[in-house]
Amino acid sequence: MSEKLIDSGNNAAAMAVQLAAAEVIAAYPITPQTPLTEKLSELIAAGEMDAEYVAVESEHSALGVCIGAASAGVRAFTATSSNGLLYMSEQLHWAAGARLPMVMCVVNRGIGAPWSVWNDHQDAMSQRDAGWIQLFAKDHQEIVDITLKAFRLAELVHIPVMVNYDGYYLSHTYMPFELPDAAAVKEFLPAYEYAHALDPQKPESLNTVTLPDSRNDTNGVKQPGYMDIRHNLHQEMRLAMDVLEEIDADYQQRFGRGGAPILDPYCCEDAEYIVVAMGTIANQFRDVVDRLRQEDGLKVGVLALQVYRPFPTAKIAETLQSAKGVMVYEKGLSYGNQGALYADLKSALYPYPARPQLHNFIVGLGGRDIRTEDLCQTLKTACQQDDLSAPEQTDAPQWIGLQL
Repeated sequence: MSEKLIDSGNNAAAMAVQLAAAEVIAAYPITPQTPLTEKLSELIAAGEMDAEYVAVESEHSALGVCIGAASAGVRAFTATSSNGLLYMSEQLHWAAGARLPMVMCVVNRGIGAPWSVWNDHQDAMSQRDAGWIQLFAKDHQEIVDITLKAFRLAELVHIPVMVNYDGYYLSHTYMPFELPDAAAVKEFLPAYEYAHALDPQKPESLNTVTLPDSRNDTNGVKQPGYMDIRHNLHQEMRLAMDVLEEIDADYQQRFGRGGAPILDPYCCEDAEYIVVAMGTIANQFRDVVDRLRQEDGLKVGVLALQVYRPFPTAKIAETLQSAKGVMVYEKGLSYGNQGALYADLKSALYPYPARPQLHNFIVGLGGRDIRTEDLCQTLKTACQQDDLSAPEQTDAPQWIGLQL
């Protein structure tokens, strides 16, 4: 039987990791992630979770422990936020390059300096090219469901998965969610067996210095060089979206939830103007869409992006190419350029002859309040500009909520 609860997002994530039967948890505390791994340590200490909790001296070490555990064929998990994720950066690349299946929750928070403990997406954006699959949840139920699916995905495609959710907006707020039955989860996510687990009886040479060109191994079998290995990771990361859709279909059949693992549309069927966003702001825009449709008769919708890496280029372009206007609202920035999500979206739409007018909005950096009224007004204005055949767009983003 499933269990209906009201609890924090961090505890929802911890209970999902418990259901996933992770065997090694390594973590270093950092706000607003700390309650997640504290909860896991309590479950282990109470004998409610059969796992080893490793308290380390840094985030770099935490991921190092997970790398060692995954190399030994053990299901591993860690979590972090903000500068802690940045401190892991070297190990992020190693875990992905070594094709080690593991899951990490990133409770998104602004990066210092100056110090901020509040939410934005700059931490995840800064590591978007490290070779990890990046998934974004927008409520507590999705934290549970995405985390469970992430373990299965990582272990099928041998690529680590980062589950992102907004600090405080989700990590510390209490919301209702349903926790699946443990026995049913075990059938969905069976015990993991790693084909290259460290075994003295079957020695393998893993992740040694790799030459530029491919070469034969001791058995005369040609093995890839460094460039080939990178190509394989890129190609198989793209294919991971198909695997995720298969996992989601199975999850939906078993637990009754799912159906939109990559893109989650709301009122997009007849929409002339579509907002693209990730995380809680996508949920906030549902109220905005309802209001503008009712009060102003605007055909607007919102498309929540659930998978940021690999970027769903074809799917998002097919969804958006016929819209009059697309408005990208994001909590991250590629400094000196434009919003990171906006740039990816613009690139996806470029090959299509009929492209919508694009608008880029930067919101909520460092936890700055995102007022629903501001979202309504900026979206309404952008739609009206498109109706009036506005001048050619500029790549300079519009900042919402500046107080200068």
